[in-house]
This record gives sequence, structure tokens and C-alpha cells, in this order.
Amino acid sequence: MTNLNLGIYLRERRERLDPETLGYARTRRRTPGLRREEVAQRADISTTWYSWLEQGRGGAPSADVLDRVSRALLLTDVEREHLFLLGLGRLPDVQYRTTGGVTPRLQGVLDAMDASPAFIRTVSWDVVAWNAAAAVVLTDYDALRPVERNILRLLFLGQRSRTLQLDWEGMAQFVVAVFRADIARAGANASVEPLVEELRQGSADFARIWDDGDVRGFGDGLKQLRHPVLGDITLEYSAFSIDGRPDLSMLVYNPTNTVDAERIRALKAGRMKA
Repeated sequence: MTNLNLGIYLRERRERLDPETLGYARTRRRTPGLRREEVAQRADISTTWYSWLEQGRGGAPSADVLDRVSRALLLTDVEREHLFLLGLGRLPDVQYRTTGGVTPRLQGVLDAMDASPAFIRTVSWDVVAWNAAAAVVLTDYDALRPVERNILRLLFLGQRSRTLQLDWEGMAQFVVAVFRADIARAGANASVEPLVEELRQGSADFARIWDDGDVRGFGDGLKQLRHPVLGDITLEYSAFSIDGRPDLSMLVYNPTNTVDAERIRALKAGRMKA
């Protein structure tokens, strides 16, 4: 039974918590962790209702109750999702929030791709990490201020992208459609309103494309560039989600042949010049 499984899960999560770190006395406790009444107090629900949840009684809880209980038990995002699946048979509603920069391990993944430009972006298309190949082929993000490391700003408010992209209009339509789908999926519409308004005011092209209302998934495909040193070059792109980081995606651009791969390596090493 789902409710029984929910009760077992709640009890296990409750018993793993340290009462002292949460301001409760450790003395005279027959079992480890918090008491039921303490979880109920933290969740602002009745002790009777919380006890019924652990006992598999009382019917399905509301999403609001599960949200309160998940906060009271200090559940991670993954644990919260599991709680909702047990209690309601579905995932919780999207709650968008950023969680800081990338770990050294993620940066190491980028750096290991020596001939493939790659970067990690947020839902609002801010570039937060990149490798050396991306810096020499796409954009030298290190030379930009953090606020300028945004693909949409570079695409619509700068001039370099219009000369770099062989099909600027097609790329612009694609990025805006993916951006719209991304923010809706992540529940980030309100968070990106200032960026959308900035782009609408600063670019008639963005306003026109945004008003079309198209949505797309990123998927994979080909990106064609007219690079000032490499000349015309075609890259295969793919997008990857990052487990545990719903606010981030990794984009990888692979050269389509070994000759271009070696030319990218040479450009990184400074053996090619404009």
C-alpha cells in the first residue's frame, strides 16, 4: 500500500535527524531522531494528522502538507520528490531556485574535452563554466563580466554573434524557443522577467521572435560558424542535464572531423593566428 510505504519512509527520515542540532533535548528518548510531535510542530500541522501519516491512515495528504513535512524533515530535492511519489503518486510542482556555481568535478569534465567546445549554462542561459576550446571557438567568457556571460545578451545585444553565426536568424529563433520552454519547465518565468524585458527593450529582433511564442527542446543538431581564424566550421551539438542540478545544463559541440579537431587544438595552443 502506498500510504503504508509513505509511513515507513517518514519514520525512517524522522529517526535519522539529530534532535540537538534542531534545538531539542536529547535526553529520555526511547528511539533515535525526532518525536512525532516535534515533526508536527516544525511542519505546523497537528500531531494526530502527522501520526496518521506514519501509520498509513487518514487518506492521501495534500501537496501543502507534504511540502511542510519535507521542510520539517530537511529533505533533499530527490527525497522530496520521492515523498510526493509515495504520498500522491506524482512529482511535486516545480520550484525554481539557483544553487550556486559548478563543482571542481564538473569543471574537470569540461576540461577533459580538449577539442570539443563545451560550457554549462543556467535556465536563463547564463554561462557559469566553460572549457578552453569554448573560449577560443565560441566566446572568451573569461574576458567578459559575469553579467555579460549570457547567451541571449550576446546573441541579441552584441554584434559579434551576427558575424560568427552563418545562420543568425535560425539560431536566434532556436535559442529563444528553447529558452521559453526551459523557463516554463523550471517554473522560472517570474525570475527571468527582468531579462526578458531588457531584451525586448534592447532588441527588436528579440521582441519579434519572443512574441511568436514558439517552444522547442534543445536536442542535438549542427552548428555552423564563420570563425575569424578557423573559417567556416561545422560542429555537432548535444545538450545534457546534470543530475541533482535542475538549474544547469551542459552543452557540448563536437568537431565533425579529425582535421577540425586538430585545428581547434592548434588554436588553443596558440599555433594558429588570425
